[in-house]
Amino acid sequence: MSTTSSESPATWRNWSGRLATTEAEIRFVRSEADAAAVAASAAAAGRTVRVTGSGHSHQPLVLTDETIVDVSGLSGVVDVDADLDAPSATIRAGTPIHSVGSALHADGLALINQGDIDRQMVGGAVATGTHGTGHELGSFSAAVLGARIAVASGEMVACSAEIERELWQAARLNLGALGIVTELTLAVRPAYRLKESGFLSTFDEIVPEIGERSMASRHFEFFWYPTKDRAVVKVIDETADEPVYPLAAEGSRVGWNYEVLPNHRTWPHTEMEYSVAAEDGPACLTAIRELLQRDFPEMGWPVEYRTLAADDVWLSTAYGRPTVTISLHQDVADDDEPLYRAAEEIFRSFDGRPHWGKINYLDADTLASMYPRWEEWWAVRDRVDPTGVFCNNYLQSIRPR
Repeated sequence: MSTTSSESPATWRNWSGRLATTEAEIRFVRSEADAAAVAASAAAAGRTVRVTGSGHSHQPLVLTDETIVDVSGLSGVVDVDADLDAPSATIRAGTPIHSVGSALHADGLALINQGDIDRQMVGGAVATGTHGTGHELGSFSAAVLGARIAVASGEMVACSAEIERELWQAARLNLGALGIVTELTLAVRPAYRLKESGFLSTFDEIVPEIGERSMASRHFEFFWYPTKDRAVVKVIDETADEPVYPLAAEGSRVGWNYEVLPNHRTWPHTEMEYSVAAEDGPACLTAIRELLQRDFPEMGWPVEYRTLAADDVWLSTAYGRPTVTISLHQDVADDDEPLYRAAEEIFRSFDGRPHWGKINYLDADTLASMYPRWEEWWAVRDRVDPTGVFCNNYLQSIRPR
């Protein structure tokens, strides 16, 4: 992201560079008081506000020509509760995931899970349902116990399962549409070590083994390279082994959770990811393979396959069902729309749900058909922001008709 003064129009770009605006006013907030004042002043002026973290989303969730609020100044672990039965940590929304691990580790705690990219900020990861892999493990959203939000009225509102329960339900995966989230309380766990291993396989070898292998390990995933018919498989499990430093290359590390789970993914790309019911994963992946072989035989980027536990988060792609996620990638300079539109037809035929931070082409009616709590989520959103301060053009386009 590139920004200049907090008062004048500046250039904002997402991580890949595909999405950009040169008209928006960029506002940096470094306190809850400032966040609340920005929300209230924008509401009074009739300006649209969107919140940005690291800009890692591929969908135009942040884009606006009005006000973009940068929350990177709201960073750090605020508090931890090491209760053995239900440990938790309160973390400012602008905290990069890569800085959370060591901070929690100092108190003997750890995130329950995280993805293979740790450049996102915690607030953005929650807002879009970002996740790692593991058949018994949920997303960042599923770990949310509470939140503090600067809403359009200028008030700071706290919510949890006990206080403002409906707002908490909506805030667990909020699309940045409720207000400026300043803090999040997440369920965590005692610190743990992981041992990583991997091997090469082919599509025909790995697909019949998906069910057994995904259930046998804490973390299971693979990247299948279509033009080479080569699958790079990774399995990661808890271990009592001591960390080995310097850490080995990806695929054979032994270390603390925050050292083993993330990887370097620096090449700018776009991405489409859909979630389907776990039992449909192999068949859906096979259909994607047939599409690539038939219509896109030169597609060299890998197809990623991960697992995700069922949850009760209203807008979660894993709502009510054990899930697998299948991701397609393309170079940011390529015309990805023909591939993604064709793949989306297959994903939809398996009742797939799109990752909120990745590309999709769905309209309001289609999204409403996917989520049983869709209308309830929007009702809560509209209650705390009745004039739509936190809805940009994209969100307005998918709101209930």
